[in-house]
Amino acid sequence: MKRLLLWVLLAIPALACAQYPNKPIRMIVPFAPGGASDFVGRILQPRLSELLGQQIVVENRPGASGNIGMEAAAKSAPDGYTIYLGNVGTVALNPAVFPKLGVVPTKDFIAITQVVDVPGVLVINPEVQANTVKDIVAIAKAYPGKLNYASPGSGSQNRLEMEVFRKVAGNLDMVHVPYKGGAGPAVAGLAGGETHLMFVTASSAMTFVKNGRIKLLAVTSNKRLEAFPGTPTMAESGFPELTSGSWQGVFVPAGTPKDVVDRLYAALLDTMKTQEVVQRLSNGGVEVVTSKPGEFAKFVASETERWGKAVREAGATAD
Repeated sequence: MKRLLLWVLLAIPALACAQYPNKPIRMIVPFAPGGASDFVGRILQPRLSELLGQQIVVENRPGASGNIGMEAAAKSAPDGYTIYLGNVGTVALNPAVFPKLGVVPTKDFIAITQVVDVPGVLVINPEVQANTVKDIVAIAKAYPGKLNYASPGSGSQNRLEMEVFRKVAGNLDMVHVPYKGGAGPAVAGLAGGETHLMFVTASSAMTFVKNGRIKLLAVTSNKRLEAFPGTPTMAESGFPELTSGSWQGVFVPAGTPKDVVDRLYAALLDTMKTQEVVQRLSNGGVEVVTSKPGEFAKFVASETERWGKAVREAGATAD
């Protein structure tokens, strides 16, 4: 009888993992509907639900630069029924920007896989008489303090990219104009002539570039974008330090069983190979990028170190 009881107790965790998932799974997106993270999450949702055999429920938890949603995800039960769609901003930047953050992403989450990379672009208002990145550098040096640049916030990746650019280009003297409400208002302000230039995600700028309201000078990806094959990368323009992207990945709370992590990883990998998913993401200027859990964890750690250094050097703080 004791042996039978022991076998049953040992078998319960294995049976639970084997039956996973047996109820809906929530995907916490730490931003409001309509943004880049919500866009990606809702494209993944149908196929991932189909592969797991359970409904994926997208739960938008915006606020505090994504920290509210991230903390909610980290403090959820580690059972695989809460997954978190994190990005470079929440996972790698916020720990440095918010010193009292209640989450340490590299410790409080298991990184399952990167799912996408959203290339960045350097764009200007068409009234600025520049056709290349070097033209911008020349103007900034000739007229110190006259150019201003937009960003979605003081501690945002786009602001930090500009700080790196200013530094490596010779400590350019330009004025920072932070916007509230994400990239949308900042891009609209640039198109309206309120500012001169900015770094932003390609997906946020694509419509404005295509209709001529803003001008594209370079991309921050390591290769040219299929949508704009004539536009050079920042590395080709002489600034390899500006090779970066606004990546997104899927995480689960630390302590989630390995079998559950493996199940989610396999389903996510199949999801990101689905042609419809790839095409819909591509149409929005988003590139599919996947990685194994261990590889993704190392990447997140390196990005946390990279952007943490940039935050400290720029003295970036929360708005």
